[in-house]
Amino acid sequence: MRKLLSVAAALAVALASALPAAAQTYPTQPIKLVVAFGAGGGSDIISRIIAQRLQEKLGQPVVIENRPGAGGLIGNEQVANSPKDGYTIANMSAGQIIGAVMTKAPRYDTLTAFDAITQVAEAGLLIVTRPDFPAKSVKELVEMARKEPDKIVFASPGFGATQHLAAELFMQVAGVKMRHVPFRTSPDAITALLGKQVDVLFDTVTALIGQVQANEVRALAVTGKDRFPLMKDVPTALESGVLPGYDVSTWYGFFGPRGMPPAVVTRLNTEINDIIKEPAVIERMSKAGVLVKGSTAKAFGDLLASEMAKWEAVRVKADLKQR
Repeated sequence: MRKLLSVAAALAVALASALPAAAQTYPTQPIKLVVAFGAGGGSDIISRIIAQRLQEKLGQPVVIENRPGAGGLIGNEQVANSPKDGYTIANMSAGQIIGAVMTKAPRYDTLTAFDAITQVAEAGLLIVTRPDFPAKSVKELVEMARKEPDKIVFASPGFGATQHLAAELFMQVAGVKMRHVPFRTSPDAITALLGKQVDVLFDTVTALIGQVQANEVRALAVTGKDRFPLMKDVPTALESGVLPGYDVSTWYGFFGPRGMPPAVVTRLNTEINDIIKEPAVIERMSKAGVLVKGSTAKAFGDLLASEMAKWEAVRVKADLKQR
């Protein structure tokens, strides 16, 4: 028995020495977490929730660095050009994929410049109208739009934003045409809806939940495939029966520059997926307007690729010009 134990111990030492150094020592210094948007937005809030627990689990500071600009492209470019050692990672959102699709010549290739780590959250958008608008459901909205093309006016917080392309896909699936009025921010678009300057708004749960709960706007549907727990009475657009296959979700995940040590990617994937299973984290994420959703690194990478293809097809069909 003693001999067997000695052999087992020797094997364990050999296996440990065979592992990459990164797997045995990472992390040994602070980790920078780049958020490609300003403080207080969805990406920033979610990143801070994860960062707080990640630094406790890893025993090293996880420092948020906000790098807003160009729809997330500035922050992404910084990450693409960072050392591939796992000490610079970032938050990727659906909006950044759409930002890349809407950019004529980005200075990096989203599908080859990064190593995916894991998805952490997702949530459908909300389709809302002002309370006096005649359509009280997605089916009625589609019927109205079919009868009077281009009469209904929808708002979004920006040309080429996720919300804008969600509405373009809505029109493509439903076979209708509505007029788009873009605004600079979500509050601007909401103000226009409340002021009866527009009829319909596509925006995030985070941006609209207060107005929905106060009955200032009427929620017609959630654009994702699942209802949102804090609004269980709001159906999905799919449930309307007039939008087959329509599924638009905002999502968030973590990534780093292409070429990180696989052991580092695996460590981060494991730790982050454990974090988002914690009840306190689930509750905080829900209050931020998203549902937790983990994944393997490969599954998140596959999501990035499929989203690029999906939104490029929407852009081309809608004849939206790249910037």
